[in-house]
Amino acid sequence: MSLMKYLRPLRLLRTLRLAAVLALWAGLSLSTQLAHAERIKDLASIQGVRDNPLIGYGLVVGLDGTGDQTTQTPFTLQSLTNMLAQLGISLPSGSNAQLNNVAAVMVTANLPPFTRPGQAIDVTVSSLGTAKSLRGGTLLLTPLKGADGQVYALAQGNMLIGGAGASAGGSRVQINQLDAGRIPNGAIVERAVPSAVSQSGVMQIELNDMDFDTAERVVTALNGYFGQGTATALDGRTIAVRAPTDPTAQVGFLAQIENIDVRPAQAAAKVIVNARTGSVVMNQMVTLQNCAVAHGNLSVVINSNTQVSQPGALSNGSTAVTQQADISVRQQSGSLKMVSAGASLNDVVRALNALGATPADLVSILQAIKAAGALRADLQVI
Repeated sequence: MSLMKYLRPLRLLRTLRLAAVLALWAGLSLSTQLAHAERIKDLASIQGVRDNPLIGYGLVVGLDGTGDQTTQTPFTLQSLTNMLAQLGISLPSGSNAQLNNVAAVMVTANLPPFTRPGQAIDVTVSSLGTAKSLRGGTLLLTPLKGADGQVYALAQGNMLIGGAGASAGGSRVQINQLDAGRIPNGAIVERAVPSAVSQSGVMQIELNDMDFDTAERVVTALNGYFGQGTATALDGRTIAVRAPTDPTAQVGFLAQIENIDVRPAQAAAKVIVNARTGSVVMNQMVTLQNCAVAHGNLSVVINSNTQVSQPGALSNGSTAVTQQADISVRQQSGSLKMVSAGASLNDVVRALNALGATPADLVSILQAIKAAGALRADLQVI
């Protein structure tokens, strides 16, 4: 009896320790799952809620002699003449004014959804002619039109240029771009674009990336939160959701949808190759199979030498200049190297680095490995 009296507290202590370990493991597992979960707001967008691009043509004045050369950009002088005519000022016919403080520009902006008349939006101003700099310029009143030709905003104001530069005696120093700038709150919205979020009590959610697995997980999360039958996947990108018919309740309904957490499906294995810069980017799903790679560099060097041929003293000839080309072909030996299979991105990077190839050579090697069937990824060239 005395021995059992002492063993019972030990068993209870072991049970409490085991329960604490299990609780800690469950907490870590839950935190890991939540860490990979993302809000629907980050995975999808509401159909019909989007920006609308605007564009316009205008003039920038007040430049310090860095504007367009009207002889090379006649449309600048024509635009200035038309604007002055609207203000009651007429220029003599046939005048060829040289105005170096005026520049023709294109003005662009994005009209956010649900923007109302009277609100201000940012605009970007870009030179259209031969202006060297738009620094210190002022954009004159410019109408901004949409794809339907209607005016949706009016832009005007002083520009902010992020670059700087100076030139003298044929030398020039420039930092960043001088022929493009931005006007914060530089346009006033004059017309609103209607945004139809819900039609007949049904709204559609569009995933940023097409994925059937992610679409099914979003549908499961929505039905689990609002009840069965709320959401239905139409395809791998579009999800139809039954929404309240009352417009005042739709805002709160969308707010709840956007804050629901969903664990997206793992992305497909991809290797992205930029053919212009030689950059290679791959995601964590890329794997390699065992393969052997031999890569050697081939270079062709052509040197041109100028030689002068002098005629004899009594030959009555003339001096002749000839070109002699020296062509050499060099090929570096490439040994056959074994590339071990890699089940993770670290293993793939380690195996490719073992080849000692440059990024430009790595593009050709990856294409060859993909053709051999040893690269488990989709190779895309952009």
